[in-house]
Amino acid sequence: MSSKEVKSALKSAREAIKNKEFKEALKHCKAVLKLEKNNYNAWVFIGVAATELEQPDQAQTAYRKALELEPGQLLAWQGLANLYEKTDQWDFKEELPDVYQKLVELYSSSDKPKCFEVIKKLSDIYQTDKDYLKLAIVWRQLIQLKEEEGAEKAELLQLWQQMTSLLLECGNVEEQAIETQDHLITAFERAMVLTEPVPGEDHCKLSSDYVKCLSKLSHEESKMEEACEAMLSVYPTQTYPLEVLCSHYLRTGQLNEQADRCFEHLLELDPESGLGTLGLGTRALLEKKYEDAIKNLVLGLRRTSCSTGWSSLAQAQLKMHRYSAGAASCSTGLKQCGAGEEELRGKLLRMRLEALVRSEEETAADQALDTLSQIPDGNNNPSLVALKGRACLLKRQLDQALQVSSELLTSDPNLAQGLELRGLVQLAQNQPQLAEQSFVQAANQSPECGEYYYLLGRLYWDMGEETRQDRTKAHTHLLKAAKLDPYLGRAFRYLGHYYREVAKDRARARGCYKKAFDLDPSDVESGAASVDLSMEQGDMDTALAVLLAVTEKATPGSAKWAWMRRGLYHLKVGQHQQAIADLQSALRADPQDWVCWECLGEAYLNRRSFTAALRAFAKAQQLHPSSIYSLYQMAAIKQTLGKFKEAAAEYLQVTAREDYVPALKGLGECLLSLAKGRMEDYRDGAAVDLIQQAVHFLFRAAVLRPDLSCLWKLLGDACTSAGTVSPSRAQLLVPGPLAGTKLPEEDVALNQAQTLQVGERCYGGALKLLPEAPSLWLDLGLNYYRQACLPCSQGGDQASLSLLLEKALQCVKKAIMLDSGHHSYWNALGVIAMSKGLENFALAQHCYIKSIQVEANNVVAWTNLGALYLKKENIELSHEAFKIAQSLEPLYVNCWIGQALIAETVGSYDAMDLFRHTTELSTHTEGVKGYAYWVCATLLDKSNRASELYRYNIVQMNAVSSAQVVLSKYTERIQNDPDAFIMLGYLSEHLQLKKQALLAYQRAVELLQSLSSAEQLAFALGSYGRALCSTGQWEEAVRVYSSTPLEELHDLAGLALAHYRAGNIPDSIQAYERTLAVAPSEKEKAYILSSLALLQHRLGNVDAAKTLLFKCSLLKEPIPESLQSLCALGLVHGDPTLASAALAELLKQGRATGEAVEQRCLLTCALLALQGNYSAVQREASRAVHSNPGNPTLWALLSRLVPQYCPRKANGGAMAGHVACLSSMTQGKRALLHSGVNQLASGRHSGQDRSRNALKTMQRAVLLCPDDPAAWAGLMAACHTENTACCLTGSAPGRPGLEPVLMAVVSEKVRALEEGERPLAQALEGWVLQQAVTGLTMGGQREQAEALCTQVLSVSPEHPTVVLLLRQVQCERLLLASAGTTLPDSVLEQLASAVHANHTSVAAWHWLAEVYRGQGLLVQAVMAYKQSLQLASQLGLFSSQVASLLRLALLALGPCMAGVPGNDWKDLVSEATTEVLKLGSFPAALLLQGLLQFSTKMAARETRRLLEKLVYSPTQDIPQTVLYVARWYLLRHLHAKKDQELMETLLENARTCGDHRLLEFHTMLASCSL
Repeated sequence: MSSKEVKSALKSAREAIKNKEFKEALKHCKAVLKLEKNNYNAWVFIGVAATELEQPDQAQTAYRKALELEPGQLLAWQGLANLYEKTDQWDFKEELPDVYQKLVELYSSSDKPKCFEVIKKLSDIYQTDKDYLKLAIVWRQLIQLKEEEGAEKAELLQLWQQMTSLLLECGNVEEQAIETQDHLITAFERAMVLTEPVPGEDHCKLSSDYVKCLSKLSHEESKMEEACEAMLSVYPTQTYPLEVLCSHYLRTGQLNEQADRCFEHLLELDPESGLGTLGLGTRALLEKKYEDAIKNLVLGLRRTSCSTGWSSLAQAQLKMHRYSAGAASCSTGLKQCGAGEEELRGKLLRMRLEALVRSEEETAADQALDTLSQIPDGNNNPSLVALKGRACLLKRQLDQALQVSSELLTSDPNLAQGLELRGLVQLAQNQPQLAEQSFVQAANQSPECGEYYYLLGRLYWDMGEETRQDRTKAHTHLLKAAKLDPYLGRAFRYLGHYYREVAKDRARARGCYKKAFDLDPSDVESGAASVDLSMEQGDMDTALAVLLAVTEKATPGSAKWAWMRRGLYHLKVGQHQQAIADLQSALRADPQDWVCWECLGEAYLNRRSFTAALRAFAKAQQLHPSSIYSLYQMAAIKQTLGKFKEAAAEYLQVTAREDYVPALKGLGECLLSLAKGRMEDYRDGAAVDLIQQAVHFLFRAAVLRPDLSCLWKLLGDACTSAGTVSPSRAQLLVPGPLAGTKLPEEDVALNQAQTLQVGERCYGGALKLLPEAPSLWLDLGLNYYRQACLPCSQGGDQASLSLLLEKALQCVKKAIMLDSGHHSYWNALGVIAMSKGLENFALAQHCYIKSIQVEANNVVAWTNLGALYLKKENIELSHEAFKIAQSLEPLYVNCWIGQALIAETVGSYDAMDLFRHTTELSTHTEGVKGYAYWVCATLLDKSNRASELYRYNIVQMNAVSSAQVVLSKYTERIQNDPDAFIMLGYLSEHLQLKKQALLAYQRAVELLQSLSSAEQLAFALGSYGRALCSTGQWEEAVRVYSSTPLEELHDLAGLALAHYRAGNIPDSIQAYERTLAVAPSEKEKAYILSSLALLQHRLGNVDAAKTLLFKCSLLKEPIPESLQSLCALGLVHGDPTLASAALAELLKQGRATGEAVEQRCLLTCALLALQGNYSAVQREASRAVHSNPGNPTLWALLSRLVPQYCPRKANGGAMAGHVACLSSMTQGKRALLHSGVNQLASGRHSGQDRSRNALKTMQRAVLLCPDDPAAWAGLMAACHTENTACCLTGSAPGRPGLEPVLMAVVSEKVRALEEGERPLAQALEGWVLQQAVTGLTMGGQREQAEALCTQVLSVSPEHPTVVLLLRQVQCERLLLASAGTTLPDSVLEQLASAVHANHTSVAAWHWLAEVYRGQGLLVQAVMAYKQSLQLASQLGLFSSQVASLLRLALLALGPCMAGVPGNDWKDLVSEATTEVLKLGSFPAALLLQGLLQFSTKMAARETRRLLEKLVYSPTQDIPQTVLYVARWYLLRHLHAKKDQELMETLLENARTCGDHRLLEFHTMLASCSL
């Protein structure tokens, strides 16, 4: 191919690349390379195409080949760079910088913009790789190119600045290579030269960055100083260069004059500079100005933290003996020490060791030893070893400390530190003389060390009084220690002790303590002593200043002593809030200080924060149980808060420890307050008991302090308060001396009048002590008024009554004379003037008006004024006065009573509402009686029962119970008001409170018998008789009714009922006949005739009863009760015609409501059962429930009927009972029993359902109705069911032996029932006996069963049921003993006789049939079953009929299965099962038919059809046993037919249902066939 063809192929390749046909391009290039192997363009085009085709290795090879051919050509280098940029391979990325570098060389001479672009990319790579040296070189290369190009000054400046920014990104400039640092410095210098203007913001920033960079380079210190000086010369107000210089001086320790000027200059520019302050502190440290040094260093470190500053601070603190603070400073400095500061680190460790040891804290010893281990070569330094010994001493390791001191003194006998350590060890070993010698030697070796003299002085002080008194001992050495080391605060503290206790110079002692505390603010002892001495000398300002200074610096949880003293100071001056805050701060330091808690409680109490004070005193009591003060204050606070019962209990604890008069007084007050509360609630008996206790405790206090008038006043209050209660309750036992008797050791019983007289004497005793106290005169006057109001005073001599009232009047007038500005005095005078016996209404009006003038917001005076106007029959003024009182205090009950009385007077309907409102506010006798009257009047008015007013006043407002409750309180207080007792009895009757009603009527009769109101007495006697009837006291009721005039219908009807209930039916009939003569209406006559009919039926006169009931239906106003009675009469006597007719007439009366719905449903169901239509019974009950789904009684009835007439639907019956239980608690209690019976009927035991089963339900029934014997019988049946289920499953019974216990419980409950319920209950008792015997027999306890029957027969020898049970048990034992032999005929005759004696028992006939069957007497067994079937039909026992038929069919099936010839047995099976299926769908009957077919024609199709009908039935209520048997025989049938397909279907069904026995049976059949 010619060159022309090569060019054409290259052109085609270029066009293909342009059109993105890269494979085509490769073809063209390969064609070129076949001709020209070294064609540059062809290799480049291959590289481009391979790159686009994502073939990086081929592309790299092509580009490399092109570069080998022409390394100076750009095209291949560009392509290679493009390839490396696009491909994410690490080897390509590593080679990319070299490619960029080559491109820079090629572009530098040809294309500058491209060159700059490549340099940017290259710098990005170096920046990413953090190769800062190459980055600097590349940027220098870029800047050089820009300079050669003649770039602008601004552009060059920007490039130099970018270069500095990029190089500073590394962070740790000092860790970079020297060459990189030089490039950075050059960049800064060139940038600063180019930056304009100077000075300027950009130049200043750049200079700061330059200085900062140089400060990090230790080898450029001189250049750094020059840069700082240069920057300061241009920018004299900038602090940064000064900060850099100060930091440099502090770090290097060059504290010369130039450094001082630098520190001062920095503080001039920035007074808040931390470095400047640190410099001043360090300078002060060198000048031994330790306090200034600590102050400046702390301030500086707070602003700027550095390791050298912490080292200086620790050094100053050690000089000031602040060892704890010094140790903390060393720890902080060690944390901030960086690399290259090993010398400083060692210094800090040594100072920390010394600080920890000298702090003398036991917890610091381990830290000190740990610090020593960190010091290089620390065990070779004698000073450090001595500190190690002192650390051992702190840890109580005396032997080790002594060993360390011995080693030190062995190496250097004159080492002061060793001698000091030895002396400290000897002192710890209680060898003061030896310790003294060691300290003296140490002081001689180092006479300039004040600590050794301090140790000697302290030793002399601790050695006893003799050395303390010797001035040459303790005082001299302590004084010398203070002179040698003026910062040793401990020396000044002991000097303070000396001056205070020995020299008695409190001024000097105070000065020494103050000096010690100033030197060491943590010295609590010195600070507290200084403050105490200042307070003692009256210098409160100085003391408070010290406390304020300490508390301001104190951290939370410290400085308890200061906070405590400051809190007590503020408490003393009345600044309670501040005192609380201070004492709380003190408690943060020591929460277990009970004294502090008491002080805090006092502060809270003074601030009136009672709850907080109570908690504080409770805490103090908890910490110090023997503190009486805390307990007393707790009681006093609770008394203030109105918690009188709790307060009284705590007062009792105080008085039990000692006769503390304030506690006795407080206890009396609490008891008196509790008594007032009981009296407000009309609990007079409890109130009197409390008053009696109060009198005793107050008298104890008065005996101890007879000079306190408050005690006599309280005694008077206690005795006077007894005048409020009922006179019959007010019987107090008071101390003999208080009662004025001659028996001081015994208590005297006083009545109400005598108690008030004792109160009069107590007030007199108080007035002897305080004769000018107006309140005492008022109390005395009220006491006289109380005496005048007593019933005995009003019924006695009028002169004595007037005298008491006059005394009361004069006493209150005396109070007004002493203090006429008290409104209550005027009000009391008005009440006394208005009272019966004085009735000075003008004076009373004047007093009330004066009281109102003294106090305008005076609700009591306005109310009393309204009562005065009402008494004078001035309704308008009275209403206005009461209205004003209501506006002043809406909760004051008396003004509302006044308005209610006005409404009653004018005949307003609001009277009842007003009286009810008074009872809601509080209990008041007038309000209570008024409300009760209105409630009773509304209840007696039967014409308005359907009105809205009645529903609101009586029903919605719960009036009957409210009135009954408040009237009970009224009669507790006022026991001579017959009207109130009659109303109480009437209201109690409405609430079914029979006993309360009886007692109320009885009391009313007793009160009225002494009065002359015959009409009211007759009404009370009638009510009393009615109450006696309701409580079952029939004979007494007859007597009471007979004592009435017997003219009223209710009295005659009540007498008739009482005679009937008492068993006097002829007398009852006579009474009803008399009642019939006075009956005013046809309806009442109908009721009386119905009652007479019931009585005639009771006497056996059925025809007479029917006649009377028919007569009722002929009246103009017939009543449904008579028709119901007629229907029930037909049902009882088995007359369905009469019952149907009566029920039809009853249903004609329209839709029933309320209880009539349940009664009609029950009668209908009973009629259907009587007619034998058992399936309709359940349907009728279900229809009634459907029509009335909200009636729980109907649900309960349905649940009760289902197990008796439709047991297959027992699950539904259980659900019906559950619904009834949820709908009504009253019905639910009984419905729960019905639900349990349904669960028993459906066989639901715990093995099927752990949560919902008969046992659980019966347990709940017993829990809700523990007195119902039926519930216990149901529980017994449930337990029997559980045991039976366990026996069927092969497990042990879970509840054995419960039968006798449950039987005894049922018998006990039956005996507790009323007479009318006894017959059914006794039948239940017989059933329970059968259940118990059956359970014992099933459990194998036949001897116990026989013994149980024998025991019952010993009580009831002729009881046929028990005889039958005994014979059954004996027969079973005989059968077991004879091992299957035939029973003698005599035995069979006895068994038959026992059954005939119980001829009404279906179960007995079933048992006899089973005995016959077991003996092979099949004909006799059939006769017995037929007898039971006949009996069940006669009794209407549906389930018994089904059971008899099924048992008969099963009996007949036996011979059929055995192949007995003849059709008699087959016909019997067929007839019995057909009759069963007529009664309902029973799976057992279908099974028996299938088995009959199997026995006669096993292979017939009908056999399979009958069995498959059961096995594959879609219903779920087929018993499992029936299904198991049906599957068993169906498998035999199919096996005989060899129908494998149907057998597989049957086996699959068995697997689904879990019938494993069938699967085993199939395996056996299959193996036998093989």
